[in-house]
Amino acid sequence: MGFHEVRFPANLSFGSVGGPERRTEIVTLVNGFEERNTPWQHSRRRYDAGVGLRSLDDVESLIAFFEARRGQVYGFRWKDWSDYRSCLPSAKVTAFDQIIGTGDRRTQAFQLVKTYQSGGASYARPILKPVAGSVRVAIARDEKVAGQEFTVDAAMGIVTFATPPDRGTVITAGFAFDVPVRFDTDRIQTSVASFQAGDVPNVPVVEVRL
Repeated sequence: MGFHEVRFPANLSFGSVGGPERRTEIVTLVNGFEERNTPWQHSRRRYDAGVGLRSLDDVESLIAFFEARRGQVYGFRWKDWSDYRSCLPSAKVTAFDQIIGTGDRRTQAFQLVKTYQSGGASYARPILKPVAGSVRVAIARDEKVAGQEFTVDAAMGIVTFATPPDRGTVITAGFAFDVPVRFDTDRIQTSVASFQAGDVPNVPVVEVRL
């Protein structure tokens, strides 16, 4: 699948509408009870890129970005302003935000993840598009030096240590991240008259699996 490591203009995604979706299959039994199942292990996010447009210059930027991606052909990075860091929105990223694994003296590579918890349930979301330079990592609460003690694959969210962490040590990380998406349409329709009247185009964007 074609993917361009470029972010959709953050000033245009600000104010956009969107979020995660799930797919649930529900079967109602003859006794009225339900059986619920999901074929998706991970949620998928959808957004509307048209909501953030505020001027005709914004429309020009959108069209240029759309054309450069060849419509739906190439994926790109998207900043979800409601969920783009490993910590709470009011906090600062630290190396201790998320647990990404446990050492075993053999494994050197670990996937970045963000865990969502509510009550006794949780969901671990793989983070595939960390923002370059934002990743901080620690082993057993000891923060490591990027480029020397570990490296980060910013295209797939993999942290690789120079030396495998000791058995039983907890590996944590903090980061900012983007969502891998593509346009969910091959057409953008707008006009100067309608835009000046406050009518913005609908430009659907959908998360892609990598």
